[in-house]
Parts: sequence; C-alpha cells; structure tokens
Amino acid sequence: MNILATDDTALRALAAMPFLDRLELAAASGLTERTAHNALIRLREGGLADFVQHAGPLTASTRRWYVTACGAGLLARTDETPVDRLLRRLPVSAHWQRLLLERLDAAAVIYRLASGLAAAEGDFRFRWYRAAALDAAMVLDGGRTVGVIRQGAAAERTAFSERFRRLLDPREDVPRALLALMPDGARLRQDRRLLARYPGPAFLAVEQDAANALSGDPVWHLTSGPAVLSLEEVLERLRPGGSLPVEPPLSRRSPPRDLSIPPEPENTQGHLLPVVLKASHKGVLDRLAGWPLITAGDLRSLTGFSPSGLSQVITRLERLGLAAKFRLAGRSRLSLTRRGLTYLARRDRTSAADAVRRWSVESANGEYPADWREVAGTRSRPLARTIEHTDGVHRFLGRMSEQARERGCRVVQFDPPHRAVRRFRHRGRLRSIHPDAFGILRRGGETFPFFLEWERRAVRPGTMATRLAPYLRYYSSKQPLDDHGDWPLVLVVFDDELAESNFHGVARREMDRAGVDVPLWVSHTAILERVGPLGKAWRSPKVLEPKHVF
Repeated sequence: MNILATDDTALRALAAMPFLDRLELAAASGLTERTAHNALIRLREGGLADFVQHAGPLTASTRRWYVTACGAGLLARTDETPVDRLLRRLPVSAHWQRLLLERLDAAAVIYRLASGLAAAEGDFRFRWYRAAALDAAMVLDGGRTVGVIRQGAAAERTAFSERFRRLLDPREDVPRALLALMPDGARLRQDRRLLARYPGPAFLAVEQDAANALSGDPVWHLTSGPAVLSLEEVLERLRPGGSLPVEPPLSRRSPPRDLSIPPEPENTQGHLLPVVLKASHKGVLDRLAGWPLITAGDLRSLTGFSPSGLSQVITRLERLGLAAKFRLAGRSRLSLTRRGLTYLARRDRTSAADAVRRWSVESANGEYPADWREVAGTRSRPLARTIEHTDGVHRFLGRMSEQARERGCRVVQFDPPHRAVRRFRHRGRLRSIHPDAFGILRRGGETFPFFLEWERRAVRPGTMATRLAPYLRYYSSKQPLDDHGDWPLVLVVFDDELAESNFHGVARREMDRAGVDVPLWVSHTAILERVGPLGKAWRSPKVLEPKHVF
C-alpha cells in the first residue's frame, strides 16, 4: 500500500507519540491542522490508524489517535525492517498501548506541554518511559534536552522523592533541563527544595496551569526565587547538552490491538477505564481517594453535584467496580474499591499494592466492613475508628464548599490529613504538624490558605497546650510562608462553647510564653451549624467577638 507523504508523516508521528489528538499531531509533525485532520481521516479509512474518545480532568474531550496493527505493518515494510524490530524501537506494541492508556490522563497533559515545545522548535524528538524516573523526555533544536517528571495527585511525597532521587545517580544519563508537573501549589512549593538538587536547571508548574497555559503565560517556577516564567522564557534559558536515558527493550512484543469498548461497563478492562470514564467520574474518584468513608451528602456538598447527578455518577462507578457503597456506624458510606485504588495508582505511577494496603476498605475476600475493626487499610482503619471525627471534618469542608459557591469564592484545593502534613526543622530537629485538613479559598484577588483542627479530645488545658505546641514551633520561623507563599490561618473547632472559651485562655498563655503569634481562629459546632464556616463564626485569643475570617 502506498500512502501520501503527509499521511506517512502523520503515521510516523503517531508511532512515536501514541494517542495524540489532531492539534497535538499537527504541532509534533509540523503539518498544518487541516493537513493533519485530512491525513487522520485517510489513515482511518485505510485501517492504518484509529482513535479513542478521551476526556481528562484537565483536558477537553477529544479524539486520541493510535497506530493499528496494519499501520505498524506498513511502517515496517516501508522501512524494510521486521515488525518485531519496529515494535522494539517505537512505543506501538500492545504492552505500550496498555501502559499509555492507563496513564492517558497524565499523558494528555504531557502532550499538551510537548506540543507547545514542538510548535516553538524546528527539530523535535519525543520519548516515553515505562519505568524510568522520568515520564518523558525530548530533544529540541540545537541538541537541547528536556525531561518531564510528574507527581500525580495520588502520589505520596515520599514515593515521588525516591523516584526523583534516581535522577541524581551520577551513573545515569539525564537531560540538561527538567520540567516538573505538580498537582497543586502547596506541593510545588514543598518540592522546590528537592528539585533544586537536579544537576541542571529545573522548572516547576502546577499541572492544571501547564495544561491550560499558552506559550506566553507565566506558570513555570524556578527552584529558588520569586520569578515565574512562560514556556517561551524557559526555552530561552535552555542550553545544549545532556542525554536521554535509555531503557532496555521489552522482552515480549506483540502488535497493537483493536481498542473496541465493550457495551457493558462490567466487562471493561482496567486499561480502558480512562477512555470509558467521563471527566466528572474522574473528579469523583479523586474526591473518594482523598476522603474515604464519606457520605453521599457530604460528597455532594464537596463536588456541587445535584442529588440525581451524583447518584448517576456513583451508579456508574459501582458498575465499573471502582467505588462501593456500604453501611458503617449506622450510615451509608462511599469508598474506592481495590480496582479504583489500582486505577489511580497506575495513572500516577505509584505502587498499586501500597495503595490497596493503606486505603482499601474491603477485606481480601471482597467483603465490606460492618465495624471499624474490619476495615482492611492501615490508613483507612483509623478514620473508621474515629468516624464521628471523620464525619465532622467532611461535614465542615462540605459546608464550606457550599457557601463558597453561594458567595462567589473558589475552592482552590482541599487536602486530606495525609497530604496536609508539614515537616520542618526546629532547633536542629525534624518536626511536623498533622492537621485534619488543609485548604485554600480564593475570593477575587485574595487567597486564604488554612489548616483545620477538628478537636474532640483536647478539652483539658494540658492537652490543649500539647496540641498547640507543634504550631508554635512551625510559626516561630518563616517556614509557613516558604511552604505556602502566605501565612495560613489555623482554624480550630470544638464540640462546645465552653471548650472553645477555655482554649482561648490556654492559647494566649502559650503564645505569650513562646513569643510566637499563631493566626488562630476558633469556633464550635453549634455556631458553625447556624452560620457556616464563611459566616461570623470565628474568635481569636485577641478578638473575642465572632467575625468573618474569609
């Protein structure tokens, strides 16, 4: 079969970068958008390429194209090389196809970034990685090399740090520069110190900002200093040098497969989930990952879904085997299944076994717990044991989300306890704070970061002082400012007004003794039920009249 030169160019670009959309293909191949569109139509008519429909949490719904087995065979014949050698050289085998589909939400953002680089460069080569520390790497005009590393929302900081440190091995080849995609601004700031150890220049961006930015938009942060650069400015700073890591080829290679979607959700294979799920489904999965054991009512408040809309999403996730509904402590609750945890772990390149061990609610035989002692996960079990406390945090954040939507505020992020931890050095020792949540609200040009402490046990003065001590250490330096670019509020909620009043006296005494001013704001559940977190519900040790803090 003979094909047009433009079709050959498009097919080769898809072989090097499977699952490009039309616009990304045009940028990567150097074709015009119309030429790329026409080439894709002809390739599909000839059975050489096909597409899947995909919508990511950060990218719009689009057709993503891949080379079929016939297309791979044609490329092999054109190059006068065996198909097996082509599959060894390019990421078009069935194994690569499965791997990239599992990571397709992440790949879509990386392709958006790569197409921006390709559009600005004449010479451009791209490489995916299966198991290396990097997600991808590129060679640009003039021998400049750039690596891309992504920390997904489900990736814990320790695992990401270990992965990054593999790039510091002097025996390993690394690109000259590094682009790091981070899940949110807080983790970007925390990881700047880590990425400063990279042997070349490193630039960090919040993944959502990188996905939505034009080439001239300033979203890329240096590892030190306040400067924020555009992608164009990043390119201007790149110098020749560096080399791309090389992975050993796959031991078993089979041609790419047809990616037909089964009509019944129950029959969907795991690697096809990213193309079966809608963006709204994926958003709910991320919420369930952060807030296991949540009730449908609190989840609805967090997400803004209508009751019927959320019911449809949950039903779909249950049919796909990704989420489960069960009763615990007298209430119906939602959590991810083992399959749901595995789906997110593979998307974000983390250990699925670790995710299941820590967060699975169901037992090994698939049964759901009737008591907290039966919860399997090492991290979900303590949440179940203190379920009233867990419900209180969920209810608070849900109510805050509702009020934010009503009042024109935006919830930038809510982090669950395991992501809200902050570690710091104090007098030569490693210390930490462990809030129940961390959040950021934005209203107009103002940003309000905050920690939440939902207190049920700290009702004695000595216990209150003990709970306050880590915050006194944390706020005794500029570490909060370094971590967040601002001074986060510390919101403390008690069960009753008496405990709140007692805490004010303890807090005043402890802050005076330490000479540290913690931005404490304190409330109790009764007033929060009446006016909500964004109402006049907060008092500080220095301001005893209730007032707004947001």
